[in-house]
Amino acid sequence: MDLLYRPRRLRTSETLRTMVRETRVSRQALVYPLFAVDGEGIVEEIPSMEGQYRYSVDRLCVILDKLTAAGINKVILFGIPAQKDSCGSQAYDENGIVQRAVRYIREFYPAVYIITDVCMCEYTSHGHCGILEGEYVDNDQTLEYLNRIAVSHVKAGAHMVAPSDMMDGRIHTMRRALDEAGFVNVPIMAYSAKYASAFYGPFREAAGSAPAFGDRKSYQMDYHNRKEALKEVELDVAEGADIVMVKPALSYLDIIREVSDSTKVPVAAYSVSGEYSMIKAAAKAGFMDEEKTVCESAVSIFRAGADILITYFAIDLARYMDEGKIG
Repeated sequence: MDLLYRPRRLRTSETLRTMVRETRVSRQALVYPLFAVDGEGIVEEIPSMEGQYRYSVDRLCVILDKLTAAGINKVILFGIPAQKDSCGSQAYDENGIVQRAVRYIREFYPAVYIITDVCMCEYTSHGHCGILEGEYVDNDQTLEYLNRIAVSHVKAGAHMVAPSDMMDGRIHTMRRALDEAGFVNVPIMAYSAKYASAFYGPFREAAGSAPAFGDRKSYQMDYHNRKEALKEVELDVAEGADIVMVKPALSYLDIIREVSDSTKVPVAAYSVSGEYSMIKAAAKAGFMDEEKTVCESAVSIFRAGADILITYFAIDLARYMDEGKIG
């Protein structure tokens, strides 16, 4: 009699299924995106991202209390300044919105690990991620400004910086700038494979960072390209990146897998605003079960090879882990 293979034997009970799972998830791998805005007494819901808010520094406690209660102790911080100009000067001002938010978190929530987004789009009057020459972002001029931003964040107390601009050579110059400023132990998480994506739409409303003209396709990646992502990752690692990132996540699971297979540094994936808003909208309309969809999509990102997940669903995922629905 021929042997009949029965893989279903390992699916016969929940206890057995959880024992043989290939992909494990942990709240320690979750990072929550946090929006700090100039002003006082502000807890302002983002219309396109139900359940997500902008907070003034004095009200960051509202979300930080929830995060710490859920066991989420890592945030990536974005700032929305009151004033913008052509060179994004508020981004590197020692009293800028991110710098003040970092100092607040370090003082009142010392157990929270702070990653800061290093870019200029939220701070420039034109909404692009660098210094303009005409209508073109000048790569090499922009690098010096990005270095100033990164150093100012770390001086304020940031534990890690995450440049998201996609300028060529920015990891090399930023690493050198941080080292020269005495911050040799501060790691860089590079937005290495960051695609020019329609999935960023809600974020641009949240951060007030939509470009005033044109688009970002001359510096963010063409979503048709796979090999280019591997090249960008390879360059960033060679220049000193400690962690590399793929952004967005769900439409780029193939890229996460290839990056994970090809590099020896940790891989982060950013499940972006559009992914969040789609799930929220579909669930609200009754088209999908939000809880099950959130769990399945998060696991798919880890299964693809991500070591770190930046997600607006971090608190929800922590709860689902506690309830045994994911993990």
